[in-house]
Amino acid sequence: MQDTVVIIGAGQAGAQVAQSLRQGGFEGPIRLIGDEVTPPYQRPPLSKKYLLGEIGSEALLLRPPAFYTTQNIDLIPGTSVSSIDRGAQRLSLENGDTIGYDKLVIATGTRARHAPIPGADLAGVVTLRTIADVDGIRERLLAGQKIAIVGAGYIGLEVAAVANQLGKDVTVIEAQDRPMKRVVSPFISEFYSALHREKGVELRLGTGVEAIVGQDAVSGVKVAGGEIVPADLVLVAIGAEPNDDLAGAAGLETDNGIIVDGAGLTSDDKIYAAGDCTRFYSNRYGRSVRMESVQNAIDQAKIVAQSILGEDVDYDPLPWFWSDQYDIKLQIAGLSDGYDETRTIGEPKDNKFYVAYLKDGRLIAVDSINSPRSHMMARRVIGESWRDDLLPAA
Repeated sequence: MQDTVVIIGAGQAGAQVAQSLRQGGFEGPIRLIGDEVTPPYQRPPLSKKYLLGEIGSEALLLRPPAFYTTQNIDLIPGTSVSSIDRGAQRLSLENGDTIGYDKLVIATGTRARHAPIPGADLAGVVTLRTIADVDGIRERLLAGQKIAIVGAGYIGLEVAAVANQLGKDVTVIEAQDRPMKRVVSPFISEFYSALHREKGVELRLGTGVEAIVGQDAVSGVKVAGGEIVPADLVLVAIGAEPNDDLAGAAGLETDNGIIVDGAGLTSDDKIYAAGDCTRFYSNRYGRSVRMESVQNAIDQAKIVAQSILGEDVDYDPLPWFWSDQYDIKLQIAGLSDGYDETRTIGEPKDNKFYVAYLKDGRLIAVDSINSPRSHMMARRVIGESWRDDLLPAA
């Protein structure tokens, strides 16, 4: 009898592990446990097309519900795991049930970071992570007129773009001195600052939040200095935290993410982990990294499935990310931190260009604006010494 594989987390990574195991010929039992009632779905469109109302929830599904039945994958939705007993190789569920495993995969993803701000528990103060979150946000977004967003990262700016397109008055409040500071250069930050301001979004950069105010529901955000920014809805979008608590409580090694090796194996040789909740050592970058991206979730999940199937694997990916705001697509290949030189190719005024990041004369990352050819080429040539014909024209 083949091993039983249990997967905690029915998101992009968890669903991919199950799918890849079946594609690889695994015939043993697979149990996929998710804490949401919805079958596995893609999250990137939540803050864009789904929030805008351009697509419905069915368009988000990674696979039709019948797929899990035909592939003999036991999908267990709306269920949370309360603990892992590594000695007994058994999970305890919050409903009181227990499930045994031979191999366990933890793919619990991330959760929205909650700000320790007075008033953050008022009605109308929201975070964005799930379909249910967005359904609630859309209802309040359509009913209100003034929207305040705390945080100018991907999610904050994507929602700002959607709210602006819906005709709302949008204010983005960011403690850093420029938007998306953690992931892009000052040049790209300035491009997006100008873009949003031209569209009518108010950006308050280098501005802290003292409190969120209101009686029964939110009415505004009190920023540093005492001014209150009126708001019918406040989105707190200050990043994500890995869901590694369950692993940590079970004694697995964690450090702002579940520590895994190149095969996705944790400090327990019966337990793997994949996706946003993991941290691994990258030989490519010479350091430990934790990535929050669809690419990482899918690719690392495939590696875990291959490892369970007995293949010799070593995960060391080239990261890539994207963000859609208005009619502008940002595509990022590589990690740009540590660069000592940049090259800008194309015309920023035409909204079609890219910025190449170099370190010691070698290409380490490329940010492409409406330039898909440069992005695809960058994913093939990052690491090479720079020359003027290394990448195509924007």
